[in-house]
Amino acid sequence: MAKTIDPQSSMAALFGSRLRKLRDAAGLTQTEVGALAHVVGSRIAQLERATGAKPTLELTRVLDRELVADELLIDLWPYVYREAFPDWSQAFIAYSARARVIRQYSSHAVPGLLQTPEYARVLLSMGHSLRDAEHLEERVAARLDRQVRLTGPDRPELWVVLDEAVLRRPVGGAAVMRGQLERLLRMAEEPNITVQVLPFDQGAHGALAGSLSVLVMPDGTEIAYTEGAHHGQLTEEPEEVEQFSLTYHQLTAMALPPLMSLDLIRSVLEADYRAASIPSRSGRRRLAQQQLQQRGGRRLRAGGGRIPRRRPRP
Repeated sequence: MAKTIDPQSSMAALFGSRLRKLRDAAGLTQTEVGALAHVVGSRIAQLERATGAKPTLELTRVLDRELVADELLIDLWPYVYREAFPDWSQAFIAYSARARVIRQYSSHAVPGLLQTPEYARVLLSMGHSLRDAEHLEERVAARLDRQVRLTGPDRPELWVVLDEAVLRRPVGGAAVMRGQLERLLRMAEEPNITVQVLPFDQGAHGALAGSLSVLVMPDGTEIAYTEGAHHGQLTEEPEEVEQFSLTYHQLTAMALPPLMSLDLIRSVLEADYRAASIPSRSGRRRLAQQQLQQRGGRRLRAGGGRIPRRRPRP
């Protein structure tokens, strides 16, 4: 007998209840719906019973289309998705999903919108509110789903200022950081994404105690969000938001310009997180020098050019 769930117990339970009703109305089995959505039938059973990982946005869209739900499931999905995160971050996630401009300063980690799966998994595994491994995978999937909007038709303008400590802290080890910094460089090539680095030598500033986000909503209003390790605070009072916005603009002025910031990221990537099999720049130069000498070639100048061999005197 199928497990009975209370649709009011959680948004995931409500989603599952609506999914089951849509499937029954279509006269389809769980296996048949799974085949339409390119997942196994047991995955549909998990969604209907509100067990297992929560649905991804992509799967929700497929189910909504195949069951002719008229976007009912799509409308429910953001609420299901936010349940994977602590209460104090859910309101911010809801606002950022609609914001047309997202400005973020991060003092400790790469913001979620730009994280790789490996980097996100390491950070999310540290959460005090984490229940188990399944809950961790739900959070990782939800975080990655948020990133889809960055390259979608309603993409927001994203401006990120990273403290230099974000680049230097080896979250997950060299391999994870290498992939994360490479992703930062790739994403910074998008026309709607700007990345700056605030170097250590700038000293103290107004957001030193944590991270700061300022969202510009479609109607032009601004919302600020500050976050620490285990807490967050959403601010909508205009005068307070104005002060946070001023702090953010001061941070962008203190940070390196975008092109110089990307150069610093590349420098850290090469110096701190290069693969063990890839020598440093100076190491590559010494290797090239040795190869040239072994072949009877020319030595390299300090600037990278070649020193011509002397011709014998007549």
